[in-house]
Amino acid sequence: MDLPVFHLDVLNNRMLIAIIAVLHVVINHAMAVGGIPLVSYLERRGVRTGDDAWDKLAFRLLTVFFVITTTVGALTGVGIWFSTSLVNPYAMGSLLRVFFWTWFTEWLVFVTEVVLILAYYLTWKKWTGPRKRAHARMGVVLSIASWATMALIVSILSFMMDPGSWQSNRTLFSGMFNPVYLPQLAFRTPLAMVMAGAFGLAIAVGATDAGTELRTNAVRTLSRWILAWILPCAAGGIWYAHAVPSAMASNLAVALLTQALEGWSRTALGVLAAVSAAIALLALWGAVRPNEVHTWALIAPAFLAVLLIGTFERVREFIRKPYTIAGYMYANGIRKDDYPMLQRDGLLAHATYTSVRRITPENEVDAGREVFALACTRCHTTDGVNGIRDVLTTLYGPDKPWDRDAIGAYVGAMHTTRPFMPPFPGSELEKRALAAYLVHLQDHREPLEGAQVTGVRVER
Repeated sequence: MDLPVFHLDVLNNRMLIAIIAVLHVVINHAMAVGGIPLVSYLERRGVRTGDDAWDKLAFRLLTVFFVITTTVGALTGVGIWFSTSLVNPYAMGSLLRVFFWTWFTEWLVFVTEVVLILAYYLTWKKWTGPRKRAHARMGVVLSIASWATMALIVSILSFMMDPGSWQSNRTLFSGMFNPVYLPQLAFRTPLAMVMAGAFGLAIAVGATDAGTELRTNAVRTLSRWILAWILPCAAGGIWYAHAVPSAMASNLAVALLTQALEGWSRTALGVLAAVSAAIALLALWGAVRPNEVHTWALIAPAFLAVLLIGTFERVREFIRKPYTIAGYMYANGIRKDDYPMLQRDGLLAHATYTSVRRITPENEVDAGREVFALACTRCHTTDGVNGIRDVLTTLYGPDKPWDRDAIGAYVGAMHTTRPFMPPFPGSELEKRALAAYLVHLQDHREPLEGAQVTGVRVER
């Protein structure tokens, strides 16, 4: 409650993070965590067989991976920090306090990874002959560093789903080695390898000529790489699914029943299974009949891999609700332990930046707008993505007037019917003010600007 509210009333704050984060995860998993081991494997295969064609193919893959990871990958990595700190600074502050040394270590490993990938790429054509084996060993070390960065970050992502014993003893290692950590890591690691193989097949289209022996051998090898990792990926996924807290797993079932507008929720598990099966079938085709695989079948797995990781991340983010850090902080950025105080005194009484401190009949709509900004805008807009106007129009119909008392009652009980919604954090008076503001929106299409547009409104 100590910072001004950043808000995007069209795109939605969560969508801003999602676009940046999913793009980063695709690049990180496919081209670093999985991509570097694949390149290293192909390079060592060339050293072992003495066939220079494998070395050229590996370098082509590395060139693509190197350029994208050091540009778009690096920018989106910084973008995640920037966007999450703007949208939910309280969650980021809490995570930094718990995982300071984890992030510090990850930054050291990341710098090491950057230095190694620069050295690995720039010395590729210089370290030849007797030095080629040393270069291949550098690829193995780089592969370990790439995986280590993900392994450290996954501990934080899994902590947000289930802090485990950290809730009672508050130590770094209890937070890192939470109940979801190893299952999620066991899923993401082979998934990254599968994605690397899928992107490798797409790159092979440009790196090899159709009908050549190199194309045939490349398709067979990359397909076998995918098949080798698809079963560990499925096993890790099953372990991960069983490790997800039951309350979070039930969120998906609730969404299937209550969120008719969110089509993804009705088909999420089907998409995950169907896409995995499609990738496996295309890889099996490439392994058995590599000279008969069409160009579209070489490109399709890369698109399917993006769909797979995108759906997985969407489901992972959704089932964590109503929390951003399970059992500790709600998605609205308010700590669970602060709720009794805020529901007693009111949100506005403890907000540093607000244009309304005391609610009167004259400023009730303005007060409701402030409450909406503080309590609802982490997830909702007025008219944009996940707009509250669309929600209420769906509940009431396009023409029926919205009832203030009914909306106020629903706001107070929404978390019981939709457990993925946080409880209302304010006082009874603020609940009525929020209802007044929502009713006001029916006849007034006015965007809710964030502090980055309006400046900081303060009433002392």
